[in-house]
Amino acid sequence: MNQIRLLDLGMMSPLESQTVYHAVAYAMTDTTPDTIMLVSPNSPYISIGYHQDLDKEVDVEYAASMGLPIYRREVGGGAVYLDRGQLFTQWVFQRDHLPAPLDERFGLYVKPLVETYQQLGIPAYHRPINDIHVGGKKIGGTGAAQMGRAEVVVGSLMFTFDKKTMARVLKVSSEKMRDKIFESLEQYMTTMTEQLGETPDRKTVSELYAQKCADALNAEIVSGELSEAERALMQELNARFDSDEWRRQKGGLRQSGVKIHEDVRVVEGAFKAPGGLIRVTARLREGRIDDISLSGDFTLLPAFAVGALEQAVRGLKTMRESLTPRFEDAYRALAIQSPGVTPENFAEAIVNAAA
Repeated sequence: MNQIRLLDLGMMSPLESQTVYHAVAYAMTDTTPDTIMLVSPNSPYISIGYHQDLDKEVDVEYAASMGLPIYRREVGGGAVYLDRGQLFTQWVFQRDHLPAPLDERFGLYVKPLVETYQQLGIPAYHRPINDIHVGGKKIGGTGAAQMGRAEVVVGSLMFTFDKKTMARVLKVSSEKMRDKIFESLEQYMTTMTEQLGETPDRKTVSELYAQKCADALNAEIVSGELSEAERALMQELNARFDSDEWRRQKGGLRQSGVKIHEDVRVVEGAFKAPGGLIRVTARLREGRIDDISLSGDFTLLPAFAVGALEQAVRGLKTMRESLTPRFEDAYRALAIQSPGVTPENFAEAIVNAAA
């Protein structure tokens, strides 16, 4: 039976909770054992994805005012607020010891997480490609990267999650957008504490997860320690990750809006019609409008018709050919007047926000 090293690192500084798995990956040689790490940060911080632009994703001034450090990781994904309410589960494996197709790799990695939740009485399931859901709510996501000769997959077990602070640290264009993000996190994210009504014992959860990993990987899990080479490399990476140059390197990718989970995204945009500016804040679920707010400096009569327009397009895909006729129907039914603003303009504003 194969052996896998388990590094149960307890609480580490925010910086080291990120650099430790990078160090194990970059220090890997052909004799390094496949390694599973469990670690939580001992204080809050913000982590941004490898491809992100810090100043476009995070309210840097707010983070500084709250004493929240910010670290860029070498794994993709979005900006996230992290604290001791999460137990990070980090796999660092030899390249040929994990399935090559990404969907199979995530499937293997997610299996022990899902089974841990289920053993605790939480009906979790895998939502491909890399989310874990409970009744349509996200209770965990994962990420993957190649570092040196290692394959790295990361995620967490969610004891608690501070949704209010998560919504606050993001860089958004309006408070309406921030409110919609918080509302969406409340509606579409969950934790062990919320599901169980109490916070389970961390040691019990860690041991249960290790056993589920052994079962999923058909391997013996053996407790170990960081090597001297790994510790030395972690110190080097600490300096790089804590440098402003690394933190502020320009990312190449940016998805519009804020991803709540695999199916849900909150977006915001504006469109300048001849009769005024139309602002859109919307929550999209599986590509359809789940909730929407329309505002701006246009004139529209009767005044209550804005709510009717919002209601008219809920459930629709964000395509002009479906949105425009629905707006036209509402205009006719309510005899809406909006000088210089047409049903097509409202459709265009939504399409632009969702793009």
